[in-house]
Amino acid sequence: MDIQIVSHREPEVLDLSAFVRLARFALEREEAPEACVVSIAVVGVEEIAELNERYREVAGPTDVLSFPCDDPAAMVADGEPVTLGDIVIAPEIAEANARAYAKSIESELNLLLVHGVLHLLGYDHIEAADAEAMEDREQAILEAWEINQ
Repeated sequence: MDIQIVSHREPEVLDLSAFVRLARFALEREEAPEACVVSIAVVGVEEIAELNERYREVAGPTDVLSFPCDDPAAMVADGEPVTLGDIVIAPEIAEANARAYAKSIESELNLLLVHGVLHLLGYDHIEAADAEAMEDREQAILEAWEINQ
């Protein structure tokens, strides 16, 4: 699994390697293809607001965006990885969410990352049943993550 991460914030205060470890853990729990690529970008409020408006036609910032690429079950040539897609996270929005929900910033960031990974794997939350299934998987992955730390 190739997890690529970049920060568009300067200076970056977060431990980006923690994102990589959690993303890999979530992908393994979901039995994603071993030869897969996921990219993660940590961005500021203005950048995520611009992306949210451009790609979702929703004004204002959001906490996480996912841009799926290849189907996780796609057949690719030998030696070629499946490009699952991109996850964009705005820590400042996550911090506001954490305060609103009386959670730690770390737990909120972890939730957002797992949420993004699940979107790349085909989960969504448009219908109530799908939202419940996605939330259940998020919780199961995060609980297992906590146990394995």
